[in-house]
Amino acid sequence: MKKDIHPTYVNSKIVCVCGNVIETRATQAEIHVEICSSCHPFYTGKQKLVDTAGRVERFRQKYERARKAQEKAKPESAAKPSS
Repeated sequence: MKKDIHPTYVNSKIVCVCGNVIETRATQAEIHVEICSSCHPFYTGKQKLVDTAGRVERFRQKYERARKAQEKAKPESAAKPSS
């Protein structure tokens, strides 16, 4: 290996927003992350929605209106006698 071209590995701490600290080795001494395996919904089983400018709410409203319209149309079509 050539000398002086490889980064130096140091003991490193990965710090999550939730407060979890993971110790490992890396080229940086401290790394800050927003989400880790302790707070990620896939690993915890808890759902955490990140709403960007009300998009989640608009999505829910859109499909709620569609569901209500479908339910409203269903009884009318069932009431009509078939010939």
